[in-house]
Amino acid sequence: MVKLAERRAESHQHRYPEEIRAPSLLLAMSEPMRLGWEMTSLMMTYPMLASVPRGDGHPVMVLPGFATSDQQTMLLRIFLSQWGYEVHPLDLGWNFDHHTVGENGEHVARRIADIRASSGRKVSLVGWSLGGVIAREAARRDPDDIRQVISLGSPFTGNPHATNLANIYQKVTGNDFTSDKSKARYAEGSDPLPVPSTAIYSRTDGITAWRNCLGQTDAINENVEVISSHFGFVVNPAVFYAVADRLAQTEGGWRKFVPEGAFRHCFA
Repeated sequence: MVKLAERRAESHQHRYPEEIRAPSLLLAMSEPMRLGWEMTSLMMTYPMLASVPRGDGHPVMVLPGFATSDQQTMLLRIFLSQWGYEVHPLDLGWNFDHHTVGENGEHVARRIADIRASSGRKVSLVGWSLGGVIAREAARRDPDDIRQVISLGSPFTGNPHATNLANIYQKVTGNDFTSDKSKARYAEGSDPLPVPSTAIYSRTDGITAWRNCLGQTDAINENVEVISSHFGFVVNPAVFYAVADRLAQTEGGWRKFVPEGAFRHCFA
């Protein structure tokens, strides 16, 4: 398996293309202001989310982004709980990639197994940024326990240097983008998952290149474009709408996303 991953990394070295670059400094600097606007928009439009189908009670685990914790995903988790899901946090503390989830994702694997055992149902994963990268890797490892994966601005493929946090990420996590392991991770990143997946991305993401957040599509794997800042993915009302719509898909009856109603103009 390792040799296969290494061969894929070698054959996909062109997938670190120089034309995929980090968002502009101006876009990055606008993130705090846009985050505030998105939080205000969520409060103003919350009643409009009433049109989204309610959940069926199945378990959902929400994974935070790099250098964030469950505190930053609280509003999203509260919303999903109100919409009828059994919602679980990552329950780990700060997310610093494999230094906290284990070299092979042991913590996430245990969380999924425990939730599956206690509920008797498959688990849906919603991952923001790095959390989405980890969620996709978990789905490849344990597909029988996963119902679907939703990633929010997650740079799981493309050029790992095309983010405004590249240097900080490498120093904090110890992950070197030039290593064989990192190359294999990005080479496989866009491959379709064995479970339904939705990669939600934004061309106005001020932290990571939006092209890094796109996966290959097929009957059960899709990309959905929304207008959002990177930090706003966990407070943006249109993102909430899309996540709730995706989670409401019946098991075995998943269909691709078609925005409707007042939020339809928020998607490309």
